[in-house]
Amino acid sequence: MMRSLFSGVSGLKNHQTRMDVIGNNIANVNTVAFKASRVTFEDILSQTIEGARSPQTGGAGGVNPKQVGLGVRISSIDTLFTQGGLQTTDNPTDFAIQGDGFFVVSDGRQVYYTRDGAFKLSADGALVNSGGLRVQGWLADANGVIDTTKALQDIFIPVGAQMKPKATENIAFEGNLDANAAGGATWVTSAQVYDSLGNVHTLTVTFTKTANANEWTWEATLDGGGVGGSGTITFGTDGLVASGGTGTATFAIPGANALNLTIDFSVLTQFGGNPSAYISSQDGYEAGSLDMVTTDSNGVITGIFTNGQSKPLAQIALATFPNPGGLLKQGSNLYQISNNSGLPSIGPANSGGRGSIAVGALEMSNVDLAQEFTNMIVTQRGFQANSRVITTSDEMLQDLINIKR
Repeated sequence: MMRSLFSGVSGLKNHQTRMDVIGNNIANVNTVAFKASRVTFEDILSQTIEGARSPQTGGAGGVNPKQVGLGVRISSIDTLFTQGGLQTTDNPTDFAIQGDGFFVVSDGRQVYYTRDGAFKLSADGALVNSGGLRVQGWLADANGVIDTTKALQDIFIPVGAQMKPKATENIAFEGNLDANAAGGATWVTSAQVYDSLGNVHTLTVTFTKTANANEWTWEATLDGGGVGGSGTITFGTDGLVASGGTGTATFAIPGANALNLTIDFSVLTQFGGNPSAYISSQDGYEAGSLDMVTTDSNGVITGIFTNGQSKPLAQIALATFPNPGGLLKQGSNLYQISNNSGLPSIGPANSGGRGSIAVGALEMSNVDLAQEFTNMIVTQRGFQANSRVITTSDEMLQDLINIKR
């Protein structure tokens, strides 16, 4: 039988495989985070008709080997992990990876990896993909600290979570006291503070200019009651606080813990002009419930509470591989490790070569339709050419059979 028949058949079979891959690429042109595949060919071992001969000294020159190829076969079917474009969705649970990395998801038994970040919240507050697989990462502790060295956990968003109130402990002042004020002149400022139960109180601080140059006294009262703290502030000739930059005040609160305040006056100034001293910050707050969540490019999910406070809740993990092209496709935009993918390196986004996370966006397919249509034409022509090899070889065999006639 003619070798060309079998070469032609191998060409048909393998060009059909290439067309299968092209068809799959085009079918997934709108699949979230789909990665296109590419087929490469290699020749099959050639049959040697005559081996090579080396040159002879003073005689004939060398002769190259005479070999006939036996067709073609698939060399590789590669997955191309080039970056896909981003499509903005404004959905807070949609995430796209910009750069290297995969999201880690689990069904409780198997771990999978995906670039598809179209996530949602399940009834129990778990962050899951469209197939219900739970997104993996690290949960924050009670203080909002996230330890990314710990084992991966299912990410939960505690819908309806409550934040306990925090009593005010530190007060800070900013602004100016009038250097030209006469002795006995006063300046009064107030702000809200919170006790251990989250109840609001009004803290009033009264500054009084003394007869001494550059010296002011202060008194702190709560809700118009008695004085809970007092002190003296002395300014230098440069108008900055020279002494008395820190004070304390203590107030008894019925039904709650005593309110112990540390007051920072260190950035007050004393320059000529209208007074403007005010309480610029206090660190207490009332109780609150989870109102919304935000996520940053590092994958840190932060809860925003109704009391205006924010607190880290969890962080999404990303995995990178020495050879992502070696991952096994499992369908549903999922991959698993293989013998040639290497082991995953898992950590936060924007670290260790991992990409960043774009929030409110999805990665689109990286299929290039223009390239795929070009590949389709080339593949079709290759298929046609190989079919012509078979028909021509058949005609030659028919001619050989007809010799007997």
